[in-house]
Amino acid sequence: MSINAKDVQALRQATGAGLMDCKKALEEAKGDVEAAKKWLREKGLAASAKRSDRDNNQGVVALAIDCPTAAIVKLKCETDFVASSESFIKEAQTLAELVRTKGESAVAERSKELDDLKIVLKEKIELGDVVRFEAAAGNIMDSYMHVQGGRGVNVVVVEMKGASEELAHDIAVHIAFARPKYLTRDEVPAELVAAERATLETATRNEGKPEAAIGKIVDGKLNGFFKDLCLLEQPYAKDDKQSVKQVIGAASIIRFAQVEIG
Repeated sequence: MSINAKDVQALRQATGAGLMDCKKALEEAKGDVEAAKKWLREKGLAASAKRSDRDNNQGVVALAIDCPTAAIVKLKCETDFVASSESFIKEAQTLAELVRTKGESAVAERSKELDDLKIVLKEKIELGDVVRFEAAAGNIMDSYMHVQGGRGVNVVVVEMKGASEELAHDIAVHIAFARPKYLTRDEVPAELVAAERATLETATRNEGKPEAAIGKIVDGKLNGFFKDLCLLEQPYAKDDKQSVKQVIGAASIIRFAQVEIG
């Protein structure tokens, strides 16, 4: 059957697919617009499957926060061009708002929209980290987002007790750039500490240190290891003569989350 240009253009506007793809879809569907949309989706998803082995270490990190709840969502893609596109950033923000209001499992409600995005943008697009916080009554929650090229690439949310919003924000900024993995040394997995201790013991012996002194030397080096990994022990970014623990004083950090691109 004959397919007119107006119908092709309308289908393109509705789906974002290419003109020739839209023309082909309408021909296959014998002019039925809904059937043509279904055809495009099926063909598009088949093409998406072929991209499954591609690297997708670009993307955007979206934040939705309104105390006492906050959500962070990472949406991944292949190129920074797509990551900076309006439709991609908008979808990530929609997902973050959905998670904040309804919970982490609510991302499933956007599966069709994500599939459509894969078709339109022609890249391997998938969800990365999804985090949701709900602060306890009376606690403070704040955040920091590092923006690059018009998109969030490094987002932190922190929950604190007995702190001001300003202090919570400053701690979130510190986390963004210091990248702690744990709050305290008690949270570091025992097997990770054991592996680091073994490595340090071998290195210390290779330095020719007396056997009797190795234990004490390794303990000292482990303190440096914990300073790198544990938030409360890190030198504070704005004043490295103080630890984060010293800076927060009587306040306490309940938990934090950091999500980055790359």
